[in-house]
Amino acid sequence: MLTDKRILVTHAERFMGPALVDEFRRQGATVIADNNDLQTSDAVKKVINEAGDIDVLVVNLAITAPATRLTEVDSDEWKSVFAALVDPLPRLFKAVLPAMIERQRGKILLMGSAAALRGMKRTSTYSAARGAQLAYMQAAAIEMAPHYIQINAIAQNFVDNPTYFPAEVQSDPRFQARLKREVPLGRLVSAAEDAAFAAYLCSDKADCFVAQVFPVTGGWINR
Repeated sequence: MLTDKRILVTHAERFMGPALVDEFRRQGATVIADNNDLQTSDAVKKVINEAGDIDVLVVNLAITAPATRLTEVDSDEWKSVFAALVDPLPRLFKAVLPAMIERQRGKILLMGSAAALRGMKRTSTYSAARGAQLAYMQAAAIEMAPHYIQINAIAQNFVDNPTYFPAEVQSDPRFQARLKREVPLGRLVSAAEDAAFAAYLCSDKADCFVAQVFPVTGGWINR
């Protein structure tokens, strides 16, 4: 499905990166698995220049989510979370879009979070940053659609990944009980299931989707 596609995955060793890289390669793509810092425009330009021409950019960014009480969030936490999750987006988009516009084709997929879609206690900073990601993605998608560039997002939660659901969390009986209580699926969505859907969104078969946010949560978003 992805034969002849060149796909750049950011922070490829974190969050959904390993599963995405494996699935994209399995489907025939040439994958540039990048793990560089994206905190400055120069750093991002270096990543894009070294990647060469790419057909798809997969923005995969993650941090350990703070669990600070709303009234105790300070400016340092707010700035650091937005610096990690939001600030790289305009740098990345500005770096890859000129070539896509020139070719009149391309795709960008954001691996986001359903924390932006449903309120949760003690996640105000993280949820706000994830929400900003989705809002930026949608605005960019509408502007780029006339250039045959499709930009979309997966907003996930309760998907197996080492950043948010490491083995020690999954083996905790309290977490297992929470899964049964909060997730209609009754289990985590597997990394392979999530990556297969991402691969579809990166393929030519998904050319009709523009500015879409696709929840992948095992039904958690609907509870």
